Amino acid sequence: MLDTIGNTPLVRLRRLPPSNSAEIWLKIEGVNPTGSYKDRMALAMVEGVEEDGEIDSRTSILECTGGSTGSSLAFVCAVKGYNFTVIASDAYASEKLDSMRAFGATVLVEPSRGGVVTPDLWPRMINRAKGLVDKGGYIYLDQFHNPHAPVGYEKMGKEILDQLQKPIDAICGAVGTGGMIMGVGSVIRAKWPSAQVVALEPDSSAVLSGGAPGPHSIDGTAAGFIPPLFSREVVTDVLALPEQEARAMARRLAREEGIFAGTSTGLNVVAALQLAEEVGKGGVVVTAACDSGFKYLDGTLYRDDRQ
Repeated sequence: MLDTIGNTPLVRLRRLPPSNSAEIWLKIEGVNPTGSYKDRMALAMVEGVEEDGEIDSRTSILECTGGSTGSSLAFVCAVKGYNFTVIASDAYASEKLDSMRAFGATVLVEPSRGGVVTPDLWPRMINRAKGLVDKGGYIYLDQFHNPHAPVGYEKMGKEILDQLQKPIDAICGAVGTGGMIMGVGSVIRAKWPSAQVVALEPDSSAVLSGGAPGPHSIDGTAAGFIPPLFSREVVTDVLALPEQEARAMARRLAREEGIFAGTSTGLNVVAALQLAEEVGKGGVVVTAACDSGFKYLDGTLYRDDRQ
């Protein structure tokens, strides 16, 4: 099953981009085993602790996440036979928490304030994780600091280069840990040094842009602090975009391009369209469809589509 991670399709948007803009290509990551590109990172982090000799059958892997990372780690741990404990929150999609449980994870829920990601949520989740580590018997992967996290995305970057076989003018992606934009961005810039690598965030929590942390509902992004893996040596630009535009774009993607994904993908495509117009006809912009829309059917993303 672990061999089914990666080698995902790369498809070109046909209807959304205007005729005078650059091509936009999306890596369709929802076809990974748990429906997200986080499968790549999860496998890299678990194999990292194996290589370091830090785990045995008595140890439980621990992580803080309410996004797709939890489902991905639960899947990898199920295949490898490790116990997995996750600290999540009711601010995140219930489908994701349920899928973690389905793979056998122990899910500890940290209550949110108003059902959204607020600046205090991640610190509370992290403090709870550290409390468990102090008791012993846990390996805390700490995706925001884990040096193996970007490694899983470097393969994704190599796949894009192999599939596209043409110069890339820009790549953009929503930032949670920063692993994807750093891993893929570094591979693409090594091949095409002039490529823009653009990090994305919701404008209500535009920390990368120098703003204050704030509430939002885009799972897996904008934790309220600059992730330690994030580096301006790879990232050339940052864009802060309205969450409502991202939500509307996710629905347009399904209806107009047949790409069924979540809000972070909507954010990616809003930015990709902007970059494609700046680059102009003949250019190439790449981004990712981060996950599957099936992860969001119990929330409001696809229930608001008649508004």
